Amino acid sequence: MRDETKALKEPGDSGAESESRGAAPEANPAKIEPWETVGSEPAGNFRVFTIRSDRRVSPRTKRVHDFYVIDCVDWVNVIATTAADDLVMVEQYRHGSNTVELEIPGGMIDPTDASAEVAGVRELREETGYEGENARILGEVFPNPAIMSNRCFTILVENCVCRHSIHLDDGEDVLTRLVPIADIPRLVASGKIRHSLIIAALYHYDLRPHNVGVSPALLSATPPSPTAEKVRTDPDAQLRA
Repeated sequence: MRDETKALKEPGDSGAESESRGAAPEANPAKIEPWETVGSEPAGNFRVFTIRSDRRVSPRTKRVHDFYVIDCVDWVNVIATTAADDLVMVEQYRHGSNTVELEIPGGMIDPTDASAEVAGVRELREETGYEGENARILGEVFPNPAIMSNRCFTILVENCVCRHSIHLDDGEDVLTRLVPIADIPRLVASGKIRHSLIIAALYHYDLRPHNVGVSPALLSATPPSPTAEKVRTDPDAQLRA
């Protein structure tokens, strides 16, 4: 079998052609090392996150550089599925993009939450009134490791049903939607789902252990019909009836 690692080239490496021209190869580190922190000071406190200024030494050049880092608590996003193969989703207005986005429930892990799973179950219940079973972590990502220090966990909750009224914060308006799981790839591809962390969570769902590399939804030869995209009635209407 061909050793694929030998086929990988570093930036600037053009192989034998460079050697034939006598060009000196570009110096690259043998491996990427962590940068030593030689100083850090607060740079701002903005309620839901803080900013600090770190001074770090480059292992390659030994020079000191300044970096701003955003610190905030870890987050959860919840993949909540129903027995009917629907995904519990929410629509809400996002101030950064100035748009209404179709997302999955989620939020910050509170200090009183015993685990990411507990936080996910709580956020699901508060935002949608749904609860389910077998809550577990599917994966985690760094939202933006270039400037942020926190993590975001993907929580799967199965066999969800609407059992509670919703409890929203004063600063949020959320509308619950049930969307067929089979429609999710098309909604992502068409730009109806645009939140990067939501798409990462949906990918975690596709990669769950019994389905690694094989996604029935993604391998479906026939795209769902436009009528299949029906976004169903707000489950909270059942509670108000």
